Amino acid sequence: MSGFKANFMWGGAVAAHQLEGGWQEGGKGISVADVMTAGAHGVPREITDGVIAGKNYPNHEAIDFYHRYKDDIKLFAEMGFKCFRTSIAWTRIFPQGDELQPNEAGLQFYDALFDECLKYGIEPVITLSHFEMPYHLVTEYGGWRNRKLIDFFVRFAKVVFTRYQHKVKYWMTFNEINNQANYHEDFAPFTNSGLKYLPGEDREPVMYQAAHYELVASALAVKAAREINPALQVGCMIAMCPIYPLTCAPDDMMMAMNAMHRRYWFTDVHVRGKYPQHILNYFARRGFALDITDEDRAALLQGCVDYIGFSYYMSFATKATADNPQLDYDETKSLVSNPYVQKSDWGWQIDPVGLRYSLNWFWDHYQLPLFIVENGFGAIDIQQGDGSVDDRYRIDYLAAHIREMKKAVVEDGVDLMGYTPWGCIDLVSAGTGEMKKRYGFIYVDKNNDGSGTLARHPKKSFAWYQNVIKKQRRKYLRFNTLLFSPAICAGRVLYSFSRRMSLWLIHVKHTLCCAREEKRYNPAIFLWLPLV
Repeated sequence: MSGFKANFMWGGAVAAHQLEGGWQEGGKGISVADVMTAGAHGVPREITDGVIAGKNYPNHEAIDFYHRYKDDIKLFAEMGFKCFRTSIAWTRIFPQGDELQPNEAGLQFYDALFDECLKYGIEPVITLSHFEMPYHLVTEYGGWRNRKLIDFFVRFAKVVFTRYQHKVKYWMTFNEINNQANYHEDFAPFTNSGLKYLPGEDREPVMYQAAHYELVASALAVKAAREINPALQVGCMIAMCPIYPLTCAPDDMMMAMNAMHRRYWFTDVHVRGKYPQHILNYFARRGFALDITDEDRAALLQGCVDYIGFSYYMSFATKATADNPQLDYDETKSLVSNPYVQKSDWGWQIDPVGLRYSLNWFWDHYQLPLFIVENGFGAIDIQQGDGSVDDRYRIDYLAAHIREMKKAVVEDGVDLMGYTPWGCIDLVSAGTGEMKKRYGFIYVDKNNDGSGTLARHPKKSFAWYQNVIKKQRRKYLRFNTLLFSPAICAGRVLYSFSRRMSLWLIHVKHTLCCAREEKRYNPAIFLWLPLV
């Protein structure tokens, strides 16, 4: 077997709010990302009440992809990208989110962007909501705690599905929808769902209610896509961090199982169209009375996704503790350090084997095509005087993950659609708002304080990834050239002929034996024997 299939989508991934900039251009409205200040490792980003003068909002300019996308897409094409994953900024299409008519200038920008991708044979892979919902929907409606947002999102989805149906085949609804399972901190609930909790409010049921409305909106969007154009493929997007038991103690095993239940039940709803019983039992045990209607249940069943997109950066570990006899998973309390893996400068556990495990976990549970739409290594890159960046640590990280990815495909039989490493060009970190936490194959001259020329420089990993894509393509071509070469084809013909001759001789022998037993012999039997 050659490895990855012929139409395997090698590419890269970004999000609109982390690279576009142009935050007030083309009629764009304010998004939740536009009111988040710069932070740092260990220093959380501040969520401000609107845009405040004098604050540093790194997403406002980002890396100015809005004006430089043609040059950047050309660089992606040089690397050999077969696809490019980005998102459509909801606020470019519906600046406030609740308008009845879309913003034509925003639609035209994405027309131009997708046309530029297609010019180079690069397939756009598009996320509808990637941490950039309209801020107006937060201030006026309370974010996704309000059922009205379902209609606003579906209107947005229908507009872009219709507009780009002949340019974009692959879509995803909500980016890393399950990140908000960490409801104790402010970042994920705000970026995922536009949630700003009230003082003393019980956060957990609010998060589950918001997630339910998002899941219904996702299902209705999937249904709409199929009605607009049955060729469209719509997937979900899950943040995958497999959670291992720290030891083989039975309680640690159960703790890990409960943790996986609590983080990944979202996938069951996306794929199967209904809530798994374990999470319904948990809601009942906690006394959560969620607004889930019969119409919602019907919508979920009618809008199951076509594939599972997921991010993978690291694995987690957990263990049971005496103060948690129910073995309930809490992301702020239940995680422990894994002594068997190394960590990045930002404390992320580096575990390539965990990617293979994750692929098998998803495949065993759901048997849907999988798509790794984020995987990468954030690090501090040092640019030399000649503009070069020797990021072999990134190469080592990605190469190890690609090896495990290939094992999952070739040895384990996982159906994998493609691989788009995160931050294929340096961009603003969503979690910290930094520029110095770099992921890209392309260095962007910009610093945390906003200074820099924004000039682009390919890193060492640029040529490496370019070669990875070329080599995989050559392997496939060599395999198929061998498979269909004249020598192989001639061998097949000879094998087929010899096999037919063997069967013919066996039949002759059998016929003669029968004739001998019946004491009759007629040479005419040979007239039809060659037909067998």
